[in-house]
Amino acid sequence: MVEVDVRGLSCPIPVVKTKKAMEQNPGQTLAVLTDNETSRENVSRLAENRGYQVQVEKVAGGYRLLLTPNKS
Repeated sequence: MVEVDVRGLSCPIPVVKTKKAMEQNPGQTLAVLTDNETSRENVSRLAENRGYQVQVEKVAGGYRLLLTPNKS
């Protein structure tokens, strides 16, 4: 599993880093760590638009998003 840590970064950087990780690791599950609501929403939207299932987990200091590609 690929982990993308975007804590402390403002949008659009978390979306850009997540998109890059998706492109470099096609078909792999990604774990994205973020510390703010806006990044959580924007990264979730990107993932859903690209066909990923999004699971949000509240963790100390923010969120852990598990992005799993849908198998078509």
